[in-house]
Amino acid sequence: MANGSRQAAWEFFGTELKRRREEAGFTQVELGARVFVSGGYVGQFEQAIRKPQLDVAQRIDAVLQTGGIFERLCRKLIDDRRYADYFARAAELEASATSISEFAPALVPGLLQTPEYARAVTLAMNPFASDEQIEEKVSGRIERARILKDATRPVYWVILHENVLRIPVGGPTVTAGQLEHVAARVRARMVVVQVLPYAAGAYALMNGTVVLMEFEDAPPTAYTEAVYSGSLLDDPAMVKRTHSAYDLLRAAALPPEASLALIESAAKDHRRCASTT
Repeated sequence: MANGSRQAAWEFFGTELKRRREEAGFTQVELGARVFVSGGYVGQFEQAIRKPQLDVAQRIDAVLQTGGIFERLCRKLIDDRRYADYFARAAELEASATSISEFAPALVPGLLQTPEYARAVTLAMNPFASDEQIEEKVSGRIERARILKDATRPVYWVILHENVLRIPVGGPTVTAGQLEHVAARVRARMVVVQVLPYAAGAYALMNGTVVLMEFEDAPPTAYTEAVYSGSLLDDPAMVKRTHSAYDLLRAAALPPEASLALIESAAKDHRRCASTT
């Protein structure tokens, strides 16, 4: 489903939710209390600013006695084979974020991946997948990156662990091309990148990938990811705590200029390795 039609479908979800809620005689606050979210979140669902998780949609159906319509709509809208189930909602939010701050401990983030690098990562994680399935996931990842080319692109800040620069994903030629791509995006001022060097030792957020997102008309959120799992954090206290940990990470990382120099140096190392094999 294309992004435009998907957004229109979520708008229908919101419009239908508002109609059913008002018919049942509930305010947003009253419905929110019954489905364990705030009234403000119900309002954001109705305006298609935020998308409810499946369990929230199921509770809405139970409270409003709608026969499962919101669960069915939600399942249909989050069913996108390009993304893992646990990442689909984060990908939706990414497209409307005004600011994205990301920490990547092992891989170049999806928004900065080249097709060759994305293909190598996808194949490594899905060794028995068909070529069609691999290309579907790769195309989804490359499509996500288009937000960095829009006039309204988000402010994008990335912290890479030095692991990302050293692991030859797809071989030295692919990795060299990938790092050169990152450097080009930095020089084009599309992204600010810092590198967390090995010398930094132990660091905040050692548990996995983190993405922080801010929006014009909605509260900030945080997405964390581990092996085959991900969590979208909406609770303000948890989001604030994650922001604080990210600030510690920024402080420990190399400055942007030194980071760019290290990225370009690593790319040259991979090029030299490729030429000798």
